[in-house]
Formats: sequence, structure tokens, C-alpha cells
Amino acid sequence: MVSSQIDTDIIVVGGGLGGCMAALAAAKTGCSVTLTEETDWLGGQLTSQAVPPDEHKWIESFGCTATYREFRERVRAYYRTNYPLTEQAANDPLFNPGNGWVSRLCHEPRVALRVIEDMLAPYVNSGRITILYEVRPVSAETDGDWVRNVTVKHIRQDKEWVLVGKYFLDATECGDVLPLAGVEHVTGAEAKSDTGEPHALEEARPMDVQSITHVFALDYVPDGNFTIDKPRDYDFWMQHVPENTKVPLFSWFASDADSMDNLKEFCLFPDERGLMSLWTYRRIIDPSLFEEGLYPSEISLINWAQNDYNLGMIYGVSEEERQKHLEGARQLSLSLLYWLQTETPRPDGGKGYPGLRLRKDVLGTEDGLAKHPYIRESRRIKAIYTIAEQDVSKEIRGSLGIRTYDDSVGVGSYPLDLHATTQSRRSFYIPNYPYEIPLGALLPIRVKNLLPACKNIGTTQITNGCYRLHPTEWNIGEAAGYLAAYAINHGILPREIRESKEHLADFQSLIQSEGIQIHWPEGFQG
Repeated sequence: MVSSQIDTDIIVVGGGLGGCMAALAAAKTGCSVTLTEETDWLGGQLTSQAVPPDEHKWIESFGCTATYREFRERVRAYYRTNYPLTEQAANDPLFNPGNGWVSRLCHEPRVALRVIEDMLAPYVNSGRITILYEVRPVSAETDGDWVRNVTVKHIRQDKEWVLVGKYFLDATECGDVLPLAGVEHVTGAEAKSDTGEPHALEEARPMDVQSITHVFALDYVPDGNFTIDKPRDYDFWMQHVPENTKVPLFSWFASDADSMDNLKEFCLFPDERGLMSLWTYRRIIDPSLFEEGLYPSEISLINWAQNDYNLGMIYGVSEEERQKHLEGARQLSLSLLYWLQTETPRPDGGKGYPGLRLRKDVLGTEDGLAKHPYIRESRRIKAIYTIAEQDVSKEIRGSLGIRTYDDSVGVGSYPLDLHATTQSRRSFYIPNYPYEIPLGALLPIRVKNLLPACKNIGTTQITNGCYRLHPTEWNIGEAAGYLAAYAINHGILPREIRESKEHLADFQSLIQSEGIQIHWPEGFQG
């Protein structure tokens, strides 16, 4: 084993959206940063997991950080600069490359990757940010309430690095540093007696976590035949009827998240029936917006209820169990593709669309599946303040409106969206008020120099359903990066910043000057 040591002010473990923005924020203040990433692509949800941004309807005007808005405009500018667009598309200030309906900006993962790399470039090229690719954390050394170092190991080579810093930010998709460093945390579903949430379970179920999804990219060549070999688990998935519904998983019917007795019908491609098209849902390329002939087909990212995998957890289990379920999620997605190519019913009475083609180039992989599965729910720190359903639910808050926090470090908005879980199989979609991000949710109850910078802040399983989305994760990471840097530069602990009116006001002034919105506009109620 070849072992090396790297010393920087701040160690950010995990190169998703939160990790990248934490590193960027800290580097802007003059801190040296080491950033690690499990794959060879930075950007997490937007890139290696291939999930176009889920956003609220005010995103073009307010409700996100300045850097997130900069990212979105850089994506549009990248297309205008480098792609032959139609005149109308080139002049559209709200240009949406895929015209997908999940987001106002559905774009290729590779473009998001390029933009994120460009945003980090000044600090990477100057040496202020050091990036280690294809590494995972394997151990941590602690001293009482302090983390002294984290060791990361290359996933393919016999190399490891001991990362030494003043502050450690866990921005991994599953909160992997938390157990290694002995940070108090929770997993899965809390009990109603612990949170008081109306939708919480009667008893805690730590192994009951949200489903993961292994996204893949497709285009469609009507006269082609790109049928893959029959996947290993196809027969199982073809017969599978989820416990929370009455219909086979592979069908165009899905139970309504608010009522398992109600079914909604979808279709693949838009047709005269007027059903919701899943093809256009996360479509990332609409050829009509580009020079004729540039793209022979539309391209869509497949992240549907039909490839949500909830047969087991991939953290808090043995490596054998982890690999079993990672492969299980992959097999589910391949089985869905095979069903679409061979057996899905068509409106004309036929079966299957063999012209559906895996676009391996779109995601930079040999098999056409994303480099990493989409992870909805992480380990979560036991925090000084835990955000609960009562803080966000529109029904519960009623006329009280948006819950504000004196220690807010950001804003976001998304329904409390829970995908079918691994044990109770429950799911729901609870309407929300726009929300704020309290600093207390970023502070572990004990450990002094570790901060969450991703989906692992102090939420419950239920509120994780809204705080996990792209703009919110971005804001969490950015706030955590500034928080660690402020603590270093002022010789004060993060929790002491919250406890001091003077320091809290100074810190909030700093992040607002850097473009982080900490409250919704006065009088705004969403």
C-alpha cells in the first residue's frame, strides 16, 4: 500500500454539489482545501448520478444562491457559445436544452460537469484546491470531540491518502465519514415519539430508507434495433408487484403517492391520449432547438418510479450486502430497458420499442448507466437543531406561513417527497411552504470540527424529502464551506458562531455579501 499525507485547512470528503460548493466557498476566503470524489466526475446529482435539477418555480428570480444562479446561466451560455442553436433558441433567455418538464433547465450531464469544473478552475489551477478522484473514506482518527484525520483509499489502485486538516466536511452521498469518525447520527425512519411528526412511524426503523435509482440515458431510432441481452434479473422484475401498490412495477400505471387506491396512467412518448409522457419528463436534448441534423434523436434520462430500487440498503451494512444492492439497482434499470425494448405495450397494439438505444457516451460509461446511483437519503447528523415536518408542511403550519429562523443560512423549496422505502414501502408527497436552512441543523451535537455539507444535515427522514434537492444541497455545501472558513479565520468554533449574536450577524452578513439568500422576501408565502 502506497500511503501519502496531505495537509490543508479544510478537508471536503465527497465531490457532489454540496462538496464542490463547500470547497469553492472555503477557497474564496483564502483557505486551502482538499476535495475528494468517489467517481471521476465532480457534480454528484447533476453529473455522475444523471439527475436534471429539481427546482421550485421561482428559481429564475430568487430562492437560491448567486452561485447556483451563475451555474444555471453558465450552462445556457455554454450551449450558446459552443452549440449551433436555432435563432429562437439562441435568443431565449430561459433556454432549456431538453425542454424536459421536470425542470426549467434540463441539460446534458457533461455540460454540468464542464461548468462546475470551470467554476472551480481558478482555485484548482492555483493550487488552493487539491482534488483526489476515485477515492472513498475508509477510516478516521479522532481525539475526544475532534477529528484529526480521515484516510481515503483509491477504489482501483493500491493507494491511500491520510488527509489532515482543521475542519472536515462530510459531503459524501451516504454520510460515510459520520460512522468512521464516531459522529452521532441517525438512519432511516424516526419514531413519532421522537419527532412528533404526524407522518412519522410509530416505531423507529433505522433500516427503512428511501429507494435509490440507477439512471440511464436513451435516445430513439425508430427503425433501429438496439435490444440488449436479457438481464439476469429480468424475470424477477417482470413479475414484481410492489407492496405499496396493486399493479406490476413494469407497467404504465403508478399509485398516487397521496392515495395508494388511486392509479395514474402515463405513457412513453407523447400521443393523442393526452397522458403524461415519461420520455419528455427528463428529456435533456430537444433536437428542434439545435441546427438541423446535429442530434438525430431526442435524448432522455430514465429516472422513473419503475427503476426505483428499494430491496435493501447500501450503507450501514456489510460490503457484500452493499454490493448486492448496488448490482440489484443496476439490474433493475437494465430490466426496465429490456422491457421497454421488447414487451411494453404500444398504442398501436404492438409490443416494445427496439429502437431505444443506450447512450453510453452521454454518461461516460461502458454500460450506458450513470457512474453512480442516485441516492435520495443519507445518514443524518444528530444536530443541535433538527428540522421536522412541523417546520415545513403547509397543512401543519397553515396561516403561520413560512418558518423563519434567526440563524438561517439559506433557503429552498420542494414538497416533502418520500420515495418508496426499503422496509415499510411507504411513500408520500406532502405540500410544503418554502423553507429556510437553520445553522443549527449543520452543527453536530458533540463533534466540534466536522460539518455536514450534503444531505446529511439535521433533518428527519420526512424533511430530508425536500432538503435533498439540487439547489438546497448546493446551498448547504456553500454555507458549510463559509462556516468552516469563518471559524478558522476568527479562531472560533462553529457552534460559538451561532451562540454569539455578534458573530452570527457577522457570518450572515458575509454569506449574504457572497450571494446567499437567507430569508424569503418579506410578505412572500409561496
